[in-house]
Amino acid sequence: MNRYLRRSARTHLALATILALAGAVTACGPGGGGDSSSGDNLTMWTFKQSHVAALQQAAESFKQKTGIGVTVEAITPDDAFIARVQAAAQTRNLPDIFEVHTNGDDFTFGGAGLLEDLADEATWTDRYLPAVAVEGTVTERYYRQSLEKGAKTAGIKLDQRFSVPLTIGTFGIVYANKERLAAAGVTEAPKTWEDFVGVLGAVQKARPRDGGLSIGFQAPTTGMEWLMQPMAYGKLGRAGFTGLFSRDPALNWTSPNGRAVLETYHQVTPYWMPGTQTLTIDDADLAFAQGRSSFVVGGTFTLAFLSQNGMDPANIVTFPVPAPRDGAVPELSLAPFALTGLSVSATTKNKEGAVSWLEHLAQPDVAARFAKDALDIPPVNLGDDPAGTLGPVLGAMISSFGSGADAYNPGDTTHQPPSYDAAVVARSLMELTPLRKADVPTAAAGLQKIIDGYWAGR
Repeated sequence: MNRYLRRSARTHLALATILALAGAVTACGPGGGGDSSSGDNLTMWTFKQSHVAALQQAAESFKQKTGIGVTVEAITPDDAFIARVQAAAQTRNLPDIFEVHTNGDDFTFGGAGLLEDLADEATWTDRYLPAVAVEGTVTERYYRQSLEKGAKTAGIKLDQRFSVPLTIGTFGIVYANKERLAAAGVTEAPKTWEDFVGVLGAVQKARPRDGGLSIGFQAPTTGMEWLMQPMAYGKLGRAGFTGLFSRDPALNWTSPNGRAVLETYHQVTPYWMPGTQTLTIDDADLAFAQGRSSFVVGGTFTLAFLSQNGMDPANIVTFPVPAPRDGAVPELSLAPFALTGLSVSATTKNKEGAVSWLEHLAQPDVAARFAKDALDIPPVNLGDDPAGTLGPVLGAMISSFGSGADAYNPGDTTHQPPSYDAAVVARSLMELTPLRKADVPTAAAGLQKIIDGYWAGR
């Protein structure tokens, strides 16, 4: 599966499981003798089936270079992966390397004592894009979270590093069927929101039955965070965007700015694929891959899933959610963050070899080959022409990355009230679109009532 919601929504271990893991590792101690590795062969577990062949390809060049083999095993889905890690900790049979959700499972495993601290060993991070170079490191924010009652990352310490990035990406990527665009007379990706809405209309006019846009509204935050919020950021700029989540009636959803954002978002309502409000994220992606929709909104991570399910990447055009023509940030970009990382087990018999494997995957040529094989974006800086290195689809997504005030960063939640529940807010937004049960003023008032309640309870 390719579900990547906000980091706070990622699946972590239950507290009881963490305690079991911690107890198991304490019992076996660092460098315990029950793990499955040998000195000249490393084992690696991943929860991403789409990464296996690419990792095996990289393992061949690693063995030629070092003489060390790497055996890669996929355990899916995520829940099965977590259960396998728990069982392996209890039987002292952990692998040498894990692929983990960055700033999630790495901190949970690290706090339980399962992982090596890589703060001193990760000496190659200058190869990474600056925006993700320190991902997997315990910052002040994550350390404070670990101190909260019931925290699933209890035990981590400031500045520890439990992973280095393997794949990066962001939300707010639109996928379009290239052949259907061409048949509707569309020859290039839309550059503005108005162009985007026009393209939606042109394709649906040409294909009334399957020309629509799909998204996994069964997880309601997809519509809000993957489509509406990037557009709103481009329309209003950072200050205007963050004001939407305030209690100030001159700035929030009931303000002229707030209503204008909702009116602009509402422009896509006629073009939703019928029934999209019932779809999971995977279902929405499958609808696109199988031709039942002509557009889908997802993230950089969606490409591999589409390919696995029969969609030819050569028939895909990708572009970031564009800003409105008169927006405050006309050249809107998307801030990347690490999706998955690589961690070294605390029980490995060959820490030096395991760290060398992590470093090998960060070499530009190896990272580029991995990206093309896995259809996923690496954290490594591949230069000024990513399309020339990785092809037009991956290259276009990398070109949409940015930083600073002109980049929408879905990981920045500092403007939201502490108790903010994105799913509740997004479910209210669905009353406007796709459900058409509320008009713009009613939707604005509903959103603001919920947000005011969170501020009142801070």
